Amino acid sequence: QLQLVESGGGLVQPGGSLRLSCAASGFTLVDYAIAWFRQAPGKERERLSCISKGRGITYYDYYMKGRSTISRDNAKNTVYLQLTNLKPEDTAVYTCAARGAYGDACPAAFNEFDYWGQGTQVTVSS
Repeated sequence: QLQLVESGGGLVQPGGSLRLSCAASGFTLVDYAIAWFRQAPGKERERLSCISKGRGITYYDYYMKGRSTISRDNAKNTVYLQLTNLKPEDTAVYTCAARGAYGDACPAAFNEFDYWGQGTQVTVSS
């Protein structure tokens, strides 16, 4: 069964950090572009970052640029998103997505991906 499972979300104070994980089963992440999205209640889904298949070229969208780092551990078949200096407006459900056969690029839209996880809640509050 092909699936993505996110973990690492939770409640954090403003200014804090979290590391989100996206673990794959049934397929090899290095063969897919992996992106992180987030969606807050009542807001549009936003792509935050993406790492391409193979060479692992990284892309960052402006929403959390400078406050997020995407990385991949091929041995663990897991992609991470390190979040720092979190703000209350970062509160959202964070979801990872996988897309095959996309060269060194990454799709921009959520529905262009092949597989999606269930998401992990991040709440930033004092």
